[in-house]
Amino acid sequence: MKGNRRLVLIFSVISVFVFLFSQCVDSVKKVPVAENAVAGSKTCIQCHKNVYESYLKNPHFSTTSPITADSQLPKGGNTNVYNYDKHMKVAVEKRDSGLYQVVYLDGKERLTRRFDIVFGSGEKAFTYATWKGKSLYQLPLSFFKSQDSWANSPGFSGSRPNFGRVIEPRCLECHSSFIDHKVVKNGGLTVSDELVKSSLVYGINCERCHGPAAKHVEFHIENPKKKEAKFITLYKSLSRKQKVDACGVCHSGNDAEKLKSTFSFKPGDDLNEYYGNFSASFDESSLDVHGKQNQMLSGSKCFIKSESLDCSTCHSTHNQNKVGLTAYSKKCMSCHSTIKHTDKTLANAMVKTNCIDCHMPLKPSKLISFQQAGQSNVSPYMLRSHRIAIY
Repeated sequence: MKGNRRLVLIFSVISVFVFLFSQCVDSVKKVPVAENAVAGSKTCIQCHKNVYESYLKNPHFSTTSPITADSQLPKGGNTNVYNYDKHMKVAVEKRDSGLYQVVYLDGKERLTRRFDIVFGSGEKAFTYATWKGKSLYQLPLSFFKSQDSWANSPGFSGSRPNFGRVIEPRCLECHSSFIDHKVVKNGGLTVSDELVKSSLVYGINCERCHGPAAKHVEFHIENPKKKEAKFITLYKSLSRKQKVDACGVCHSGNDAEKLKSTFSFKPGDDLNEYYGNFSASFDESSLDVHGKQNQMLSGSKCFIKSESLDCSTCHSTHNQNKVGLTAYSKKCMSCHSTIKHTDKTLANAMVKTNCIDCHMPLKPSKLISFQQAGQSNVSPYMLRSHRIAIY
């Protein structure tokens, strides 16, 4: 009998612990997530599979990507070697431990740096970075699609390789969705900005444009019959300025005084809260086709005279954006169907199908250029002007 009582007592104690533990688990589950909590883009695929898979092909998704030993690097038209002179060269090589840019001096290997991160979608170019401790450095060779070859990275010397250019957190604010960093000071002076490698979120993800989604995900998992989107920002709910500001976070250049990290920007915010001397006004002499799309568009007569024209009029970030110049031109003709051209202009057959090359032409960047090996001239980096005008 004593043995039976002991067993009953043991099972009773176990039952109490199981009950208490289940209550604890239930209480944890019932704690709501914070509205600023992120969920990660992969959670979006549960309900938005088609949109998610389409976005994977969009250039925004590929603004940064990790490089692995199995990654396929683009191959130059003739060679993966950049000759600085008859003594020094940098070669792009694949080895067992990864992909490298290797410096050779008179045929002897002098320095190797691994490809760790690729910047850019490859639509026009790829540039690369390597980790060294808690810092990220840009590699001296980039691949330019227009030349189908390797060339010195923008702003780098064409006479010798440079492995010392640090990639700062500000660069990653437009080429990634998040990275944490720690400012190291000595005597009140900033001596370094250490990046937390494990915190890097590659590319521009869903939450960068729609805001933190954990609360949204939680609500709709618990309420699957609710079809109206909750706790997430839909672009159709924003004013025109808010829509343009959301794109302008990364498409307004990086020369304005930064008040706080744009990683904290949420759609609907005012850019003036992030940039101290930010201005969307048009000053052609100070604008560059790389990064200043916001100001160029805002200074265009089409934008000024329209009440609805914004970035999404022509661009859909959910798609691959390869609709072609004719399709873009049809958007122009939806407002300008009665525009009359001169006989000289009409003599050009492309007028009826291509407004873009005339009114938004490709222009050389003032900030970005590159030099191919063995050439003294500097090649321009051509980008589409977002100043809609008569040139």
